[in-house]
Amino acid sequence: MPRIRILPEILSNKIAAGEVIERPASVVKELLENALDAESTRILIELKQAGKSLLQVSDNGIGMHRDDALLSVERYATSKIFKDEDLLAIKTLGFRGEALPSIASVSRFCIESRDKHSEGGTRIRIEGGKIQNVTDIGAPIGTQVSVRDLFFNTPARRKFLKTADTEMGHITDTVAKIALAWPGVMFRLIHNGKTVKDWPAADPEERVADVVGGNLRGELLPLSAEYGGLRVGGWVASAHMARNTPRSIYIYVNHRYVRNRMIQHALMDGYANRLMKGRFPVAVLFLAVPFDQVDVNVHPAKQEVRFADTQAVHRLIRAATAHAVAAAETPKWTAPPIAPIPAAEAGGHYESTIGPPFMPAAVSAGPAFNPERLEGPPLGHDKKPAQASFSEQQTALWPKNRFSDLRVIGQFQDTYILCESETKDLILIDQHAAHERVRYEQLCAEKSREPGAVQRLLIPETLELGHEEAGIVHALMDELARFGLEIAPFGGNTVVIKTVPAMLSGKQIAPLIREIAEKTADIGIHPGIAGTLDQVKKLLACHSALKANQKLTDSQVKTLLRQLDACEDPSHCPHGRPTWIRWELSGIEKSFRRIS
Repeated sequence: MPRIRILPEILSNKIAAGEVIERPASVVKELLENALDAESTRILIELKQAGKSLLQVSDNGIGMHRDDALLSVERYATSKIFKDEDLLAIKTLGFRGEALPSIASVSRFCIESRDKHSEGGTRIRIEGGKIQNVTDIGAPIGTQVSVRDLFFNTPARRKFLKTADTEMGHITDTVAKIALAWPGVMFRLIHNGKTVKDWPAADPEERVADVVGGNLRGELLPLSAEYGGLRVGGWVASAHMARNTPRSIYIYVNHRYVRNRMIQHALMDGYANRLMKGRFPVAVLFLAVPFDQVDVNVHPAKQEVRFADTQAVHRLIRAATAHAVAAAETPKWTAPPIAPIPAAEAGGHYESTIGPPFMPAAVSAGPAFNPERLEGPPLGHDKKPAQASFSEQQTALWPKNRFSDLRVIGQFQDTYILCESETKDLILIDQHAAHERVRYEQLCAEKSREPGAVQRLLIPETLELGHEEAGIVHALMDELARFGLEIAPFGGNTVVIKTVPAMLSGKQIAPLIREIAEKTADIGIHPGIAGTLDQVKKLLACHSALKANQKLTDSQVKTLLRQLDACEDPSHCPHGRPTWIRWELSGIEKSFRRIS
């Protein structure tokens, strides 16, 4: 008796469903993608018991002819792939040709559809993968898919579903992520007869604020860049809006929501030390990549992608983010508006308005920046972000925004410098964080990479790494030696640290080397010497900066304020902490009930 058998089609569909259909939210995602591919402008999602008893998606898209409707529930049937080359240049959201038959195999399924060329519609009922009947019906143009009793014939899968609140949370999150990328489409989500969420067709920025959080209105910084066939657009929020988790980072590639560590790393890197450890920015990024330069077929649920040129994508997003954030970093005691840099001055060709296919037209993005920022290693910040230009009429306002124009009141706890602005606001400056920023930028400006004073360790320190991490450190050994870090192979995946820069004397260097290697391996990007030196510069800046609880003279305070004026980013220390905060006079007077 043969051991190997061909599985029955229904069982094969159940296995496919296990890969694609994890929970009701997975069904919603697949059906919404099909509706959007069908050019729908209005989509209604109706649920009962969080999709366990009913999940229905109705759209006003192009619909299907009877023959196409029948083929749509057959496995491997699709209107989106016809030849081998199509797999390498996928242009649609749904494409596998497995979603509908997989869903139908684990539910009581019904699809009704009509296209504009048909006088009537078609209804197909399927139960557990078996077609029950096919009938002609009256129906509007578009498609409606009803999924009842999900996982009724796979009780093991059904018992793993969570509470209704949990499943609804996943569904709402799924719909929100898709709605964010399609502001021109109306989405309405109804649960047990009550409207949970209604997203009318809206301005893209309004849709972002609605999905990500209303407190972002007025806080979003437009982002736009194009380089080498790649385009990125969207919005980021300033560092003070950072959150404790990466849940508010939305990444889209050719309109598809994806999870991608490399893109997230490039985004974080673009904030250039403005974020504290453990804090994540609010960002909505739309990346447009030539279809033959991105592989979306690497995950059953199509949530991960792979790029042909990872380095180029990383550089584009990092530079665009850095420019958008830096343009809004000027301390605003009485801040003038920022004027865009003319394209001729910025150099190269950049689009300041993002159009299809990855963002709707008429979305105004921020000022362009010099494409030379995209050259060089993908990590590190040796090159300074481009500065915004100011018109002649605005020049007179700018001096009143300098730190050195603040009136110094004194020191608090020998840690915070108290100042008064022209607008009578109280400005508090953290002297350690501020001087750390000054020292960091001074180190970044130094041309020489000579090691300077080096200390040879009395007992060399060994460090054991993983195979990939050890290879990364081996590749960096010559560059690290130029900075005073002499590292040598010690057999297998172990290396030995022999010397360290004198400024790092007494400090543990092994954790730094391990972190650099592991982070590089994790995101698949080689940092080169720039990224390595950046980490070391942060340590050097911290150890050489003014400390808290240190009394300063008037001369030292004034010098520090002048040095802050010369910084590219005077608002954050290299580790992302704020260097200053502002208490408005009106807020203080309200606290004392002088005003209401």
